Amino acid sequence: MKHLEEKIFKVIMICAAMIILGVLMYIIGTVFYRGLPALTLDMVTKLPGGGFYLGKEGGVLNAIVGSLYIILGSLTISILISVPLVMYINFYLPAKSIFSSMIRFSLDILFGIPSIVYGAFGFALMIYLGIRASLIGGILTVAMLIMPIMMRSFDEITRLLSRDLPDALLSLGATKYEMVKVILRQLMPGLVTAILLAIGRGIGDAATVLFTAGYTDNIPTSLNQPAATLPLSIFFQLGSPVEEVQNRAYASAIILTVIILILSFSARYFSSKFSKNKI
Repeated sequence: MKHLEEKIFKVIMICAAMIILGVLMYIIGTVFYRGLPALTLDMVTKLPGGGFYLGKEGGVLNAIVGSLYIILGSLTISILISVPLVMYINFYLPAKSIFSSMIRFSLDILFGIPSIVYGAFGFALMIYLGIRASLIGGILTVAMLIMPIMMRSFDEITRLLSRDLPDALLSLGATKYEMVKVILRQLMPGLVTAILLAIGRGIGDAATVLFTAGYTDNIPTSLNQPAATLPLSIFFQLGSPVEEVQNRAYASAIILTVIILILSFSARYFSSKFSKNKI
Protein backbone atom coordinates (compact mmCIF):
# COMPACT_ATOMS: atom_id res chain seq x y z
CA MET A 1 0.00 0.00 0.00
CA LYS A 2 2.83 2.38 0.88
CA HIS A 3 4.59 1.67 -2.40
CA LEU A 4 1.35 2.41 -4.28
CA GLU A 5 0.94 5.76 -2.49
CA GLU A 6 4.55 6.61 -3.24
CA LYS A 7 4.08 5.87 -6.94
CA ILE A 8 0.84 7.90 -7.08
CA PHE A 9 2.44 10.96 -5.49
CA LYS A 10 5.50 10.58 -7.68
CA VAL A 11 3.28 10.63 -10.77
CA ILE A 12 1.43 13.70 -9.41
CA MET A 13 4.72 15.53 -8.82
CA ILE A 14 6.01 14.68 -12.29
CA CYS A 15 2.74 15.85 -13.86
CA ALA A 16 2.83 19.10 -11.88
CA ALA A 17 6.43 19.74 -12.94
CA MET A 18 5.59 19.03 -16.59
CA ILE A 19 2.58 21.38 -16.45
CA ILE A 20 4.69 24.19 -14.99
CA LEU A 21 7.45 23.58 -17.54
CA GLY A 22 4.91 23.42 -20.36
CA VAL A 23 3.28 26.71 -19.37
CA LEU A 24 6.70 28.37 -19.11
CA MET A 25 7.80 27.10 -22.50
CA TYR A 26 4.49 28.14 -24.07
CA ILE A 27 4.82 31.70 -22.73
CA ILE A 28 8.47 32.03 -23.76
CA GLY A 29 7.78 30.42 -27.14
CA THR A 30 4.88 32.77 -27.86
CA VAL A 31 6.89 35.84 -26.90
CA PHE A 32 9.88 34.87 -29.02
CA TYR A 33 7.75 33.68 -31.95
CA ARG A 34 5.88 36.98 -32.13
CA GLY A 35 8.72 39.22 -30.99
CA LEU A 36 11.90 38.04 -32.72
CA PRO A 37 10.86 39.16 -36.25
CA ALA A 38 10.09 42.64 -34.88
CA LEU A 39 13.24 42.89 -32.74
CA THR A 40 15.63 45.19 -34.58
CA LEU A 41 18.57 47.36 -33.64
CA ASP A 42 16.33 50.42 -33.90
CA MET A 43 14.10 49.00 -31.15
CA VAL A 44 16.99 49.11 -28.70
CA THR A 45 18.88 52.21 -29.85
CA LYS A 46 16.22 54.73 -30.90
CA LEU A 47 13.55 56.78 -29.19
CA PRO A 48 9.93 56.53 -30.36
CA GLY A 49 9.32 58.67 -33.41
CA GLY A 50 6.12 60.43 -34.38
CA GLY A 51 3.44 57.81 -34.92
CA PHE A 52 5.54 54.99 -33.40
CA TYR A 53 2.42 53.47 -31.88
CA LEU A 54 0.76 53.54 -35.29
CA GLY A 55 3.48 51.51 -36.96
CA LYS A 56 6.04 54.16 -37.89
CA GLU A 57 9.77 54.19 -37.12
CA GLY A 58 11.38 54.40 -33.71
CA GLY A 59 12.28 52.26 -30.72
CA VAL A 60 11.84 51.84 -26.98
CA LEU A 61 15.15 53.21 -25.72
CA ASN A 62 13.24 55.63 -23.49
CA ALA A 63 11.43 52.74 -21.79
CA ILE A 64 14.62 50.69 -21.40
CA VAL A 65 16.50 53.53 -19.73
CA GLY A 66 13.48 54.51 -17.63
CA SER A 67 13.02 50.95 -16.36
CA LEU A 68 16.71 50.71 -15.42
CA TYR A 69 16.61 54.08 -13.65
CA ILE A 70 13.56 53.09 -11.63
CA ILE A 71 14.62 49.56 -10.66
CA LEU A 72 18.20 50.55 -9.76
CA GLY A 73 17.00 53.55 -7.74
CA SER A 74 14.34 51.56 -5.90
CA LEU A 75 16.78 48.70 -5.24
CA THR A 76 19.28 51.11 -3.72
CA ILE A 77 16.66 52.52 -1.36
CA SER A 78 15.34 49.07 -0.49
CA ILE A 79 18.76 47.59 0.28
CA LEU A 80 19.74 50.56 2.45
CA ILE A 81 16.59 50.08 4.54
CA SER A 82 16.02 46.31 4.38
CA VAL A 83 19.48 45.02 5.38
CA PRO A 84 19.85 47.11 8.58
CA LEU A 85 16.26 46.28 9.62
CA VAL A 86 16.71 42.52 9.15
CA MET A 87 20.03 42.59 11.00
CA TYR A 88 18.46 44.57 13.82
CA ILE A 89 15.46 42.32 14.44
CA ASN A 90 17.59 39.15 14.23
CA PHE A 91 20.76 40.08 16.10
CA TYR A 92 20.01 43.11 18.26
CA LEU A 93 16.55 42.26 19.59
CA PRO A 94 15.81 39.25 21.83
CA ALA A 95 14.98 36.02 20.00
CA LYS A 96 11.26 36.15 20.86
CA SER A 97 10.79 39.91 20.96
CA ILE A 98 7.23 41.18 20.56
CA PHE A 99 8.53 44.09 18.48
CA SER A 100 10.26 41.80 15.97
CA SER A 101 7.10 39.66 15.73
CA MET A 102 5.06 42.78 15.00
CA ILE A 103 7.52 43.81 12.27
CA ARG A 104 7.34 40.37 10.63
CA PHE A 105 3.54 40.39 10.82
CA SER A 106 3.47 43.85 9.21
CA LEU A 107 5.80 42.67 6.44
CA ASP A 108 3.54 39.67 5.78
CA ILE A 109 0.60 42.03 5.30
CA LEU A 110 2.57 44.42 3.08
CA PHE A 111 3.86 41.44 1.07
CA GLY A 112 0.33 40.53 0.01
CA ILE A 113 -0.96 44.00 -0.89
CA PRO A 114 -1.65 44.29 -4.65
CA SER A 115 0.68 46.54 -6.60
CA ILE A 116 -2.19 48.77 -7.74
CA VAL A 117 -2.75 49.70 -4.09
CA TYR A 118 0.88 50.80 -3.81
CA GLY A 119 0.42 52.79 -7.01
CA ALA A 120 -2.72 54.47 -5.67
CA PHE A 121 -1.05 55.21 -2.32
CA GLY A 122 2.04 56.60 -4.06
CA PHE A 123 -0.14 58.75 -6.30
CA ALA A 124 -2.12 60.11 -3.31
CA LEU A 125 1.11 60.81 -1.44
CA MET A 126 2.54 62.63 -4.44
CA ILE A 127 -0.56 64.82 -4.68
CA TYR A 128 -0.30 65.63 -0.96
CA LEU A 129 3.37 66.58 -1.31
CA GLY A 130 2.81 68.46 -4.55
CA ILE A 131 4.96 66.11 -6.64
CA ARG A 132 3.93 65.47 -10.21
CA ALA A 133 4.36 62.18 -12.06
CA SER A 134 8.11 61.81 -12.34
CA LEU A 135 11.10 59.52 -12.08
CA ILE A 136 11.44 60.12 -8.33
CA GLY A 137 7.76 59.24 -7.85
CA GLY A 138 8.23 55.95 -9.70
CA ILE A 139 11.39 55.11 -7.75
CA LEU A 140 9.78 55.73 -4.36
CA THR A 141 6.61 53.81 -5.21
CA VAL A 142 8.46 50.80 -6.60
CA ALA A 143 10.73 50.89 -3.54
CA MET A 144 7.63 50.64 -1.33
CA LEU A 145 6.48 47.68 -3.44
CA ILE A 146 9.69 45.65 -3.30
CA MET A 147 10.88 46.46 0.23
CA PRO A 148 8.52 44.01 1.97
CA ILE A 149 9.52 41.30 -0.53
CA MET A 150 13.21 41.89 0.06
CA MET A 151 12.88 42.20 3.83
CA ARG A 152 10.73 39.11 4.30
CA SER A 153 12.82 36.94 1.99
CA PHE A 154 16.12 38.02 3.55
CA ASP A 155 14.67 37.62 7.04
CA GLU A 156 13.61 34.01 6.38
CA ILE A 157 17.09 33.17 5.08
CA THR A 158 18.72 34.92 8.05
CA ARG A 159 16.67 32.90 10.52
CA LEU A 160 18.06 29.68 9.00
CA LEU A 161 21.59 30.68 10.02
CA SER A 162 23.01 28.62 12.85
CA ARG A 163 22.86 30.53 16.13
CA ASP A 164 26.26 29.10 17.06
CA LEU A 165 28.04 31.55 14.73
CA PRO A 166 26.88 34.77 16.47
CA ASP A 167 27.57 33.24 19.88
CA ALA A 168 31.05 32.15 18.80
CA LEU A 169 31.88 35.61 17.43
CA LEU A 170 30.68 37.35 20.59
CA SER A 171 32.60 34.89 22.78
CA LEU A 172 35.78 35.83 20.90
CA GLY A 173 35.29 39.45 21.91
CA ALA A 174 33.73 40.80 18.73
CA THR A 175 31.28 43.68 19.03
CA LYS A 176 27.78 43.29 17.65
CA TYR A 177 28.71 45.52 14.72
CA GLU A 178 31.71 43.31 13.88
CA MET A 179 29.53 40.24 14.31
CA VAL A 180 26.95 41.60 11.85
CA LYS A 181 29.67 42.34 9.27
CA VAL A 182 30.88 38.73 9.38
CA ILE A 183 27.36 37.31 9.31
CA LEU A 184 26.34 39.53 6.41
CA ARG A 185 29.21 38.06 4.38
CA GLN A 186 27.86 34.59 5.11
CA LEU A 187 24.36 35.66 4.09
CA MET A 188 25.37 37.28 0.81
CA PRO A 189 23.86 34.50 -1.38
CA GLY A 190 20.60 34.86 0.55
CA LEU A 191 20.64 38.62 0.06
CA VAL A 192 21.15 38.09 -3.67
CA THR A 193 18.12 35.79 -3.73
CA ALA A 194 16.03 38.48 -2.03
CA ILE A 195 17.30 41.06 -4.52
CA LEU A 196 16.43 38.84 -7.47
CA LEU A 197 12.89 38.36 -6.16
CA ALA A 198 12.56 42.12 -5.78
CA ILE A 199 13.89 42.75 -9.29
CA GLY A 200 11.45 40.29 -10.81
CA ARG A 201 8.51 41.94 -9.05
CA GLY A 202 9.57 45.56 -9.49
CA ILE A 203 10.87 45.81 -13.05
CA GLY A 204 7.90 44.00 -14.57
CA ASP A 205 5.13 45.81 -12.72
CA ALA A 206 3.01 48.38 -14.52
CA ALA A 207 0.41 49.30 -11.89
CA THR A 208 2.84 51.04 -9.52
CA VAL A 209 4.30 53.34 -12.18
CA LEU A 210 1.14 54.02 -14.20
CA PHE A 211 0.27 57.18 -12.25
CA THR A 212 3.52 57.84 -10.40
CA ALA A 213 6.27 57.75 -13.05
CA GLY A 214 4.13 58.97 -15.93
CA TYR A 215 5.20 58.32 -19.50
CA THR A 216 7.34 60.16 -22.01
CA ASP A 217 9.01 59.53 -25.34
CA ASN A 218 12.22 61.09 -24.03
CA ILE A 219 14.90 59.92 -21.62
CA PRO A 220 14.60 61.74 -18.26
CA THR A 221 17.55 63.93 -17.35
CA SER A 222 16.40 64.76 -13.82
CA LEU A 223 14.37 63.15 -11.05
CA ASN A 224 11.52 65.60 -11.58
CA GLN A 225 10.86 64.55 -15.18
CA PRO A 226 8.45 61.73 -16.15
CA ALA A 227 9.95 58.39 -17.13
CA ALA A 228 8.73 55.64 -19.45
CA THR A 229 8.97 51.97 -18.46
CA LEU A 230 8.97 48.78 -20.49
CA PRO A 231 5.80 47.31 -18.91
CA LEU A 232 3.83 50.44 -19.82
CA SER A 233 5.40 50.52 -23.27
CA ILE A 234 4.31 46.91 -23.82
CA PHE A 235 0.83 47.76 -22.57
CA PHE A 236 0.45 50.74 -24.92
CA GLN A 237 1.79 48.79 -27.90
CA LEU A 238 -0.54 45.85 -27.30
CA GLY A 239 -3.43 48.32 -27.25
CA SER A 240 -2.63 49.45 -30.78
CA PRO A 241 -4.87 48.13 -33.61
CA VAL A 242 -1.79 47.78 -35.85
CA GLU A 243 -0.41 44.23 -35.88
CA GLU A 244 3.14 45.42 -36.45
CA VAL A 245 2.98 47.48 -33.26
CA GLN A 246 1.57 44.50 -31.36
CA ASN A 247 4.53 42.42 -32.52
CA ARG A 248 6.82 45.18 -31.27
CA ALA A 249 5.22 44.69 -27.85
CA TYR A 250 6.46 41.09 -27.86
CA ALA A 251 9.89 42.34 -28.93
CA SER A 252 9.83 44.73 -25.97
CA ALA A 253 8.95 41.76 -23.75
CA ILE A 254 12.07 39.98 -25.02
CA ILE A 255 14.15 43.04 -24.14
CA LEU A 256 12.63 43.11 -20.65
CA THR A 257 13.42 39.41 -20.18
CA VAL A 258 17.02 39.94 -21.29
CA ILE A 259 17.43 42.86 -18.87
CA ILE A 260 16.19 40.72 -15.98
CA LEU A 261 18.61 37.96 -16.94
CA ILE A 262 21.53 40.41 -17.12
CA LEU A 263 20.69 41.87 -13.71
CA SER A 264 20.31 38.36 -12.27
CA PHE A 265 23.66 37.12 -13.56
CA SER A 266 25.35 40.36 -12.46
CA ALA A 267 23.94 39.99 -8.94
CA ARG A 268 25.12 36.38 -8.71
CA TYR A 269 28.57 37.34 -9.99
CA PHE A 270 29.04 40.03 -7.35
CA SER A 271 27.62 37.69 -4.71
CA SER A 272 30.22 35.04 -5.48
CA LYS A 273 32.94 37.70 -5.62
CA PHE A 274 32.13 39.13 -2.20
CA SER A 275 31.56 35.76 -0.54
CA LYS A 276 34.93 34.21 -1.40
CA ASN A 277 36.07 34.81 2.15
CA LYS A 278 33.15 33.01 3.74
CA ILE A 279 33.91 31.03 6.86
